[in-house]
Amino acid sequence: MPSYFSSKRIISGLIAGLYGLLIVGVGGFLFTFAIGVIVHLALIEYFRMTEFAGIRAATKTTLLACQILLISTYFDIQGFSSVDLSSAVLAIAGVAICGWLLLQPVTGSISDIAASILGLFYLGYLPSYWIRLRNLTNIDLAPSFEILNNNSNGVFSTGMIITLITCLMIVASDIGSYYFGKKYGKHSLSPISPAKTIEGAVSGIICPTIVGFISGILVKCNFLELIFLCFVGSLVGLFSIVGDLIESMMKRDAGLKDSGNALPGHGGILDRIDSYLFTPSIVFYLIKFLLPFVRP
Repeated sequence: MPSYFSSKRIISGLIAGLYGLLIVGVGGFLFTFAIGVIVHLALIEYFRMTEFAGIRAATKTTLLACQILLISTYFDIQGFSSVDLSSAVLAIAGVAICGWLLLQPVTGSISDIAASILGLFYLGYLPSYWIRLRNLTNIDLAPSFEILNNNSNGVFSTGMIITLITCLMIVASDIGSYYFGKKYGKHSLSPISPAKTIEGAVSGIICPTIVGFISGILVKCNFLELIFLCFVGSLVGLFSIVGDLIESMMKRDAGLKDSGNALPGHGGILDRIDSYLFTPSIVFYLIKFLLPFVRP
């Protein structure tokens, strides 16, 4: 049974990885559409958890609001709007959710409002940063980026490379936490998820840091840029673990082992993407605010 479970986990993990590689490579509106599909499926699992916790969230309103938020983010990036459309959508969506709950036959509670707004933020606003990250341009990180952009006829872009590196960091964190924790873990990390260990968490931070180092070598970063990518890797590892623990906390509150069963060996969609929710915003703002101080 364990070997069968492990085989299913590996196969479904590979399929998910190939799907991720494909959509990141394609980019554009198809990337936004793919993110929207994943977000929609994850939201359904999230609201299933809230139901088990006895919460009556504004499910349909939040599902629609998250899709509009993702699309408006793409429109902002492409310059289709002269204003920050996604910020307006986020604010209006919050008001619409509260209004919907107010108009129900049994008016919503604080828990209903909080769960709905959390869904909007957790599985709408945070994933929108993958769209922002994938569409980054003119990032002054290393000479290799400019050379690649100028000689790839649009096949490769700065945003695509940075997004792939970030995804590889998250994968390295997940693998490091799971396998090293399983083999060497002796000290529990948190009562929220007893199976996770301190040893696994340390490995989950070290492995993406190594990915950052190797990536820096491959794109010919200078010393400060190399340190920057290692720092990004360590934070990606840290917030990947935080994302995993947050979802475990919600499942524990709902009394569920997995958020769903869409992915054999991994559980639900939300179980698979929990490490991918907090990380893109961290990477995006590190590049925006910290990288300019790194470049000579």
